[in-house]
Amino acid sequence: MLNVGKIIELCNGKLLCGSENIVCTHFVKDTREMQEGDTYIGIVGENYDGSSFYKEAINRGANCVILEESYSSKQEIEKKDLPIIVVKDTIKCLNTLAQYKREYVDTYFIGVTGSVGKTSTRDMIYSVLSQKYKTLKNEKNYNNQIGVPLTMLKINNEEMAIVEMGMNQLGEIEALSKIVRPQIGIITNIGTAHIGKLGSRENICKAKLEMIAGMDKDSILILNNDDDLLHAYYEEHKEKRKIVTIGINEESDFLAKNIVLKENSTTFTAVFYGKEYDVYVPIPGKAFVYNSLVSIAVGVMVDMDMELILEGIKNVSITKKRLEIIDKGNYTVINDSYNASEDSMKASLQVLSKRGEKRKIAVLGDMLELGEFSEKIHRAIGETVVKEKIDLLVTVGEYAKYIALSAKESGMNRECVYSFHDNKEATYFLKKELKKGDVLLLKASNRLNLSEIVEGL
Repeated sequence: MLNVGKIIELCNGKLLCGSENIVCTHFVKDTREMQEGDTYIGIVGENYDGSSFYKEAINRGANCVILEESYSSKQEIEKKDLPIIVVKDTIKCLNTLAQYKREYVDTYFIGVTGSVGKTSTRDMIYSVLSQKYKTLKNEKNYNNQIGVPLTMLKINNEEMAIVEMGMNQLGEIEALSKIVRPQIGIITNIGTAHIGKLGSRENICKAKLEMIAGMDKDSILILNNDDDLLHAYYEEHKEKRKIVTIGINEESDFLAKNIVLKENSTTFTAVFYGKEYDVYVPIPGKAFVYNSLVSIAVGVMVDMDMELILEGIKNVSITKKRLEIIDKGNYTVINDSYNASEDSMKASLQVLSKRGEKRKIAVLGDMLELGEFSEKIHRAIGETVVKEKIDLLVTVGEYAKYIALSAKESGMNRECVYSFHDNKEATYFLKKELKKGDVLLLKASNRLNLSEIVEGL
């Protein structure tokens, strides 16, 4: 149990007012999400100081607020009837509290990372495990040094917790893994996301494998055996630790065959332990075959019946803006705009190519954090656009112009390629251009907010 006194002890904090006996059970960093009795922690970011919102947090019903020393040293904190704690670093405090919570819960932890498909894999595992167990997962994109400890602090008698872990530099997943200490660790793949900061896929692989840092010798590592770098790691370490493999091409512990990709769904045969099972996935795309294999492997590892596992996959609900199919009546939108990397953009284009509508339109924006590799990777997407026989290409942003240029160089009709500076321009064009039966894919890094186009239409 975390009360104010324990928080002060663990985080070397100072109590400005209020009682040390107040119990803190639910922590939030955003006053807009607060409910009566929550504990507010003022996180300091690059462009904001969460401590400055402490009065709003109190007005919204906080039972305690935790502020950063840097804020309290600049101005006097108004004393209230409830506890106000000051700590040197609120992010470090948050991590310390999460580590303490981890020591005292009986929850079984599953960590998920990878370049592509972390969130959809997390969502699918959650759908499977929820068929049998009381289960928790990260909310939204809470997968970093702030989101992961907030997720850990939400645990309340859950039997299972699926914790997605993201990173953009070395050392981040190691720190998160040491907080979560997963009994099962999953690495979906090694792509080119964040290659601008990390310099190579090999360094990205090193960063993802930091998942192991918080795992003990009895824990299970699940790897995508079709990924060349993860396959190489498996071959080198399969005798040294418990590794379970999933795959389509490479012989793996959990294998998919007879894959049928349809417009709105996917079917395949899962093969493992000498048995075969027919699997139905209500989402199109080969990527969800991998997600399903991971979910099956996790379900089997935690003693679930296959019937329940298949039911969980069949009824999965994926986080919005990730291959979210929206029927607009005259045309269809595939909103996959939450984020983008080379691999995920290629996978989304493959999904678009399977659609049977009159015209296939790809609205593609910049992929960020690629550094010196930006032009090369965007050009590779242009080649994929042509390979997948996309009818109309619309790009948004500066780097995405290389997609358009490459598509034209690869043989796409120049009259079917358009580039725009921002979402407003692209929306105006699409409003005039869209016809009955069209299917429209939107994909870019999250910062481009291509969902504005969906709203504009």
